[in-house]
Amino acid sequence: MRNVFNAVETDSTDEELCRLTTEGDSAAGEVLVRRYSRLVRLCCRPLFLMGGDQEDLIQEGMLGLTLAIRSYDSRQNASFRTYAERCIRTRLYTAIRDASSTTHAPLNESVPLEPDDPAWLSYQDDPETVVVSRDAFQERLRQYRQQLTSLEEQVLALYLQGLSYQEIAQRLNRSVKSVDNAVQRIRKKLQSSR
Repeated sequence: MRNVFNAVETDSTDEELCRLTTEGDSAAGEVLVRRYSRLVRLCCRPLFLMGGDQEDLIQEGMLGLTLAIRSYDSRQNASFRTYAERCIRTRLYTAIRDASSTTHAPLNESVPLEPDDPAWLSYQDDPETVVVSRDAFQERLRQYRQQLTSLEEQVLALYLQGLSYQEIAQRLNRSVKSVDNAVQRIRKKLQSSR
């Protein structure tokens, strides 16, 4: 197998290797990844990923390279190297932008509603423990709900049913932003009462 890699590496252009990869030749794709792994590292070197490290950036860059290998079209009058560098940099900048954005903050900083005891829904525990844990959860939920306004309580009930913000907004005849604001207030109240 090593001899095949060496022959393909020296004899084939990047564009030919891309064509072979799209035709199902995984060895050609591996050759391209080896050829361009240095470019990925060079693109990552000056960048910083909030909450991550250099290896996370390299992984994102490799995903960009993989995308370039799979989607390269030689009819677009660009060399593979130019296209690959563009895909790598785009993937890196997207990862950095997403990491520094607060869009996913509600998911990352959410407060669990279930009790601290994970046995509350475990089928492995005896029925008495499950019932007691569920009762404790329902009591905690009742105490939380006493702190909520009527809109927040309606939003919470629909949110716990798994509805999206859009669906909740439609059901309550409110804007998506007012639903989002209500969810944020609910989270703050839950965090302060813990």
